[in-house]
Amino acid sequence: MGDVFHGSTLAAWLFLLPAVGLLTLFVFAPIVYVIYLSFTSGSLTQGGMAWVGGQNYQRLFQSPDFWQVVGNTLYFTGATVLPTILMPLALAVGLNQTVFGRSLLRTAYFLPTVTSIVAAGLGFRWLFQTDGLVNHLLAALGMPAIAWLSDPSWAMPVLILLSSWKQLGFNLVVFLAGLQTIPGDRYEAALLDGANPWQQFRYITLPGLQPTLILVLVTTTIFTLRSFEQVYVVTGGGPLNTTNLLVFYIYQQAFAFFDIGYAAAAATVLLVVTLGLTWLQLRARQDPHS
Repeated sequence: MGDVFHGSTLAAWLFLLPAVGLLTLFVFAPIVYVIYLSFTSGSLTQGGMAWVGGQNYQRLFQSPDFWQVVGNTLYFTGATVLPTILMPLALAVGLNQTVFGRSLLRTAYFLPTVTSIVAAGLGFRWLFQTDGLVNHLLAALGMPAIAWLSDPSWAMPVLILLSSWKQLGFNLVVFLAGLQTIPGDRYEAALLDGANPWQQFRYITLPGLQPTLILVLVTTTIFTLRSFEQVYVVTGGGPLNTTNLLVFYIYQQAFAFFDIGYAAAAATVLLVVTLGLTWLQLRARQDPHS
């Protein structure tokens, strides 16, 4: 028995070795290197790098621009995650009860997910520019035009709308898959007991979708925290830095100002925040009585 177990373990490790090697080369090693860079300053060449300890983190936490970007990112993440969970959930429940056209509607809702975010960003920029289609519709309704992309109050909602539209289809399909795992006899028993649709949703659908909800929450949070293309294509971080998100801020510091160590420190902070939020969300899935 011991020889069989040892042989199975060895075979498992041999099968895992290529994947572990690729993950180490393309994921873990770059993460370690970025953390190392966060304690240095200068260029990426060996002769141009100098160890500065925690100076980059000190500069980072004392920078008003950094804290503004953090506030922008938290606002963007919170305002994107909530609708991209509630709307797909409601649509998925409706589609799950639809007999005709379910596949066609599911495909239509999923199209934004497979659409290039750059192409979608350019489309939204055209729609919301000063003389764009949205303002033409407002004028037709007798309403004044809005400077969507140059007004600090309206630029971020445009990005939130774009990101929500982009993520909606993926979450919808995941919720539909989760609904298929809930046994139908539970709903039949609830009908016999006189439960109305809201009671069925509250006491059967939501508990049955708990693992799916956690998955959607984690993936949507990660998607929003790593948002870059929307800012780059639509607003460029403006106006007045109000749409500058953390990933775009890291890009600016690294490739516009060539402050590699400072950018690496910001990237490390983003990594810690992402891991922390993911851990909290996964923790919420665990049974408190276990």
